[in-house]
Amino acid sequence: MKVLASHTNNYRADIIGSMLRPKYLLDARGLYAAGKTPDAEFKKIEDRAVDECLAIQERAGVDVVTDGEMRRDHFASQLFQSTEGFKSIKENIVDWYDKDERLVKDKASVGLAGTMKRKRHLSTEEFAYMRGKTKKPIKATLPSPTMYAYYWVPGISEAAYPSPKEYLADACNILRDEVGELVRLGATYIQFDAPELGMLTDPHQREWFASKGFDPDQMVRDGADMINQVIEGYKDVTFGLHICRGNDRSRHMAKGSYASIAREAFRANVQRLLLEYDDERSGDFEPLKDVPDDKTVVLGLITTKWPREETIKELTERIHEASRYVPLERLALSTQCGFASAAAGNAIPFEIQEQKLKLVTEVARRVWDD
Repeated sequence: MKVLASHTNNYRADIIGSMLRPKYLLDARGLYAAGKTPDAEFKKIEDRAVDECLAIQERAGVDVVTDGEMRRDHFASQLFQSTEGFKSIKENIVDWYDKDERLVKDKASVGLAGTMKRKRHLSTEEFAYMRGKTKKPIKATLPSPTMYAYYWVPGISEAAYPSPKEYLADACNILRDEVGELVRLGATYIQFDAPELGMLTDPHQREWFASKGFDPDQMVRDGADMINQVIEGYKDVTFGLHICRGNDRSRHMAKGSYASIAREAFRANVQRLLLEYDDERSGDFEPLKDVPDDKTVVLGLITTKWPREETIKELTERIHEASRYVPLERLALSTQCGFASAAAGNAIPFEIQEQKLKLVTEVARRVWDD
C-alpha cells in the first residue's frame, strides 16, 4: 500500500474554482470586448473582482482559495485567449440538458482551425496576482489535456494537424510548460478540470465525441495518461483532477455513474480526485472502490446549480456513507463544481455562494478535527 503524502491531505474544506462574477465585471467585459475600455482600466476592474472574490472565500474559511476565474470567459477560455489557432466555428455545437432533463443545443463554440502557438502563459497572471493578495494556500486551475478534444472539428482541424493524436500531443506540451511555470512561481496545488471525462459517462455525449473521431473508451485512458505526462517529476506539488458533468447556467452536459470510467480515470497520478456528487444524476458512491490508496477524494456534495440549502446532518451522513469505500481520513469536502464555470454563472443569488462555502467549512470542521 502506498503511503499518502501529508501535503495531499490537509485541505478538508476545498473549493473547485469559479465564483459568480459581479455585475460590474460582466458589464466591463462587454465594453472591453467592444474596444470601449482601455487595457489598464479593465485590469483594475478585474483586480477589484479578484480581491472581492478572495475576501468571500477567506470569510467562508475554506482551506484553499482561487481567484474565482474572474479573468476568464469560462473555465477553459484561457486556452484560446492565450493561444493562436482557435476561432468560432458554427459546426462545433454540443447538447446540454436543461433543468427538466431536455436536450438543448448550445450556441456555436470555439474550435481548432490552425496550428496552436502560445502567445502567453495560460494562468500565471492569475496566480502571480493572488500570491500577493492572500496568505492562504492558493489553487491554480487548468483544463485537462483531453478537454482539448472538445475543440477538434472534423473537416476543419485537419488543416492544422494530421490527426487528433498529434493535436493532443501538442496540447500536452503546452500544459506541461504551463505547469512548470506555475511551479516556478510558487504554485503548490494545481487542479485539472475534466468535464469531458464526466461527459463520457453519458451515452449521448459518448456519441458526440465518437462523431469527432475519438474512441470514447480510449479517450478515458488517454485522459489519465496525458495528465501523467504533464505532471511527471513534480514531487512537491499537489495535483487534483476535477471530474464533473458540465456546469453552465445551471445546466449539465451528462448524467451517469462514475462506474464506467472509474478504473481508467482514477489512474491519473494526482493526489486529489474532486468528484461531483450533489444529486442522483451522479450515481452512488460504489465507484469509489476503484480509488487507489494514495489518493484523497474530495466529495462534491453541495450543489452550486441551485439555491438548495443542504443541512449539516445530511452532508455528514453522506460523508460517512462514502467512507464505506474510502476511509474517512482520505476524504474531504467541496461544492460539486464552481459557481460560474461560464461567466454568466449559475441561477443562484450572489450571496448564496458565501453561504455554501461556509457550509463546506463548518461540516469539514465537524467531521475532521485535523
